[in-house]
Amino acid sequence: MRTLALLFVLCPMMSFGMDRLAALSMIETGNNDRMVGRAGEISRYQILKREWRSVTSSTRYTDPETAKAVTLALIDRRVKSFQQVYNRQPTNFEFYALWNAPGQVLNGRVSRVVAERCQRYSNLVEWKGKPTPVVAKANAKPKLSTGAVMLAAQ
Repeated sequence: MRTLALLFVLCPMMSFGMDRLAALSMIETGNNDRMVGRAGEISRYQILKREWRSVTSSTRYTDPETAKAVTLALIDRRVKSFQQVYNRQPTNFEFYALWNAPGQVLNGRVSRVVAERCQRYSNLVEWKGKPTPVVAKANAKPKLSTGAVMLAAQ
């Protein structure tokens, strides 16, 4: 049953892009197992050491299978917390917010910086393999919004 729940979380319906875990690795480090983040995050998924240690005592940070197992355990906890708050599965946008800033998404208020990262992640997961040309209209002024993105329970 747990495996089925993890598959549902990591392989969203109606998506033809990358699975969620592959996209997470790609966005965080470009699949670089040896990447160390500015705050000391480790592995291809950029996990804080204290969080890593909450799952395993292994120091095999560069092993993709160990990193995947740790990531699955951590994200499973966060998805369960999300489900308790919102009574539904997270969208791709919310899934990345759970990884990158769980406190923000669980409190229903995601900063603009985190929201931009979430959108890039969501685009990667949902990408259908057809590049979309970007064409600016003459004399068009970009519309920028300020503030945070609010999440609504559905």
